[in-house]
Amino acid sequence: MESETSSLSDPIDSRLGHRLKHLRQMQRLTLDGLAERAGVSRAMISRIERGEASPTAQLLNRLCAALDTTLSRFFAQEDGAGDPLSRREAQRLWRDPATGYLRRSVSPERTGSPVDIIEVEFPAHGRVVFDPHVFDGGTTQHVWVLQGAMRLTSGDVTCDLQAGDCLFMRLDDGQIFENPHAEPARYAVILHRREG
Repeated sequence: MESETSSLSDPIDSRLGHRLKHLRQMQRLTLDGLAERAGVSRAMISRIERGEASPTAQLLNRLCAALDTTLSRFFAQEDGAGDPLSRREAQRLWRDPATGYLRRSVSPERTGSPVDIIEVEFPAHGRVVFDPHVFDGGTTQHVWVLQGAMRLTSGDVTCDLQAGDCLFMRLDDGQIFENPHAEPARYAVILHRREG
């Protein structure tokens, strides 16, 4: 298991760092400016940009919010022409170093679609808290449990979901994803971005 985690996360650390630095520079933010907006230390951001640290899902979500983007947009490749077909073997993978959850970007990239589809394998007893995305109040998501069970909190509402259940949530509410069970869960997230 440890070698699988390394093979999934190590090669992506430098790409994540490069992407973070690119987005920061596109907004003409200094390291200090981004640190202040995200509530993350300048040193940690610098380490991530250099590929020396693996950000957790919670930390990456805070950085994305400070950069006015979502995790899906952060992971999407921006260069080249879009291909309407996304083959499984080419889909981007990322493993959260804190919980071990595995995120797969399923949607074809650079198609102009306002919809992103993500598949997540969530480990037993895992928990991730995502702060509200105030800047992006129009983005919504459906979480569809494919296997196992999850407990999701959106704003003040908590729901226990079983395989086949689907929950609608808004990103500006903030969410808690947790699997209090002894078995891993698998679910799809379908994000819809507001146009215009």
